[in-house]
Amino acid sequence: MRATRRLTVAAVAATTALTLSACLASPNQGDDPGGESAGPDDPIVIGVSLPLTGDFAEPGKGVQRGYEAWAAHVNENGGLLGRQVELIIVDDQSNADRVASDYERLINQDGVDLVFGPFSTRLVVPAAQVAQDYGFLFVEPAGAAAEVFEQGFDNLFYAAPAIADDHYNHLAEHILALPEDERPETIAVASMDDPFAQGTAYGLRDALAAEGIEVVVDEVYPPNTTDFSGIAAKIADSEADLLVVGSQYQDGVNLVVALQQQGYQPEMAAISGAPTNAEFPAAIGDKTEGILAPTGYTPDAPYPSNEEFVAAYTEEHGAEPAEDEANAWTTGQVVAAAVEAVGCADASPECQQQLIDWLHENEVETVVGPLSWDAQGRPQSAHLIQQYVDGEITIVLPDDVKEADLVHPKPEW
Repeated sequence: MRATRRLTVAAVAATTALTLSACLASPNQGDDPGGESAGPDDPIVIGVSLPLTGDFAEPGKGVQRGYEAWAAHVNENGGLLGRQVELIIVDDQSNADRVASDYERLINQDGVDLVFGPFSTRLVVPAAQVAQDYGFLFVEPAGAAAEVFEQGFDNLFYAAPAIADDHYNHLAEHILALPEDERPETIAVASMDDPFAQGTAYGLRDALAAEGIEVVVDEVYPPNTTDFSGIAAKIADSEADLLVVGSQYQDGVNLVVALQQQGYQPEMAAISGAPTNAEFPAAIGDKTEGILAPTGYTPDAPYPSNEEFVAAYTEEHGAEPAEDEANAWTTGQVVAAAVEAVGCADASPECQQQLIDWLHENEVETVVGPLSWDAQGRPQSAHLIQQYVDGEITIVLPDDVKEADLVHPKPEW
């Protein structure tokens, strides 16, 4: 961790949470949201709760890296409104009740000026409710399930190109355009019992089923599942042409390994979540060829700020950023654009409402492309489809931005 980042780590004994900040006590702390007016030399304090342990720890740590990288980059380039940015990040342990109390504490006790969202739809909804109750802008990197946008939130904005149900739109269009003798006839679906994972998988399932492709297996498993032998056996017995998996990370790895052990060889495999993680290939024995996955981000994207992001992140971590890191950075970009445009960054209802109103009315250039939102915070764009081709994960859809042709049928794993 470079000294210029001015981010330190301290244990918060009362909550066993991790706190990252430029100092262990914020000058904006107070019992009331907003507290005392900040001076020009005071930092802008941003509060975040993330799943750094528990079921969503792997992607949660990716979001943490993205937030930290964004804050460091902003501070090295003059800060926001001429003030340094300070992050307070606490661990919600992948628990929905805990994440709500975390945001209560961040706003009421830590006196943060702004908040960023957590990872996972399960955590975004309760966190967004707290933010709405206090009138806070709530930009989030990972709550993409349809239900997030059906709660009546007017303060929420998803910092990615598309909601979960739409992640596979380009792949569905491609499959349905295939000649009849090349199109899959049957689908096997397995998804974590998680709104995001299910939304992504079911979006593709439903689009294809509506056109007559038969769903022969449709399994849902709890987030803490580790033994996938039973599900894998059902899928293998079905001999389904198309495998659709809605996963986070470790569950996706474990299911693929179980399917390999069963000898199941689909003609096409679409797996959300896990394949975009840098550790995925080694975790499944480097048998990735042909696996498809939706993504809202690629390090090679030609957007103006992306080159700067990739360079800054790679210098810090020695590797290019993945999607979780990019969506976290995008969250920072979106909030920063509103802050600079409106000219305020404090917890007052007036400032927060101005930030919310500005984002409802404007487009923001980000590392995942230009983003704008509908009244419920849904982004108005689409995800890319990636595939492992010759050992590298690369864009294959849509055609106007593809880096390689989609491989079909899928090679054996």
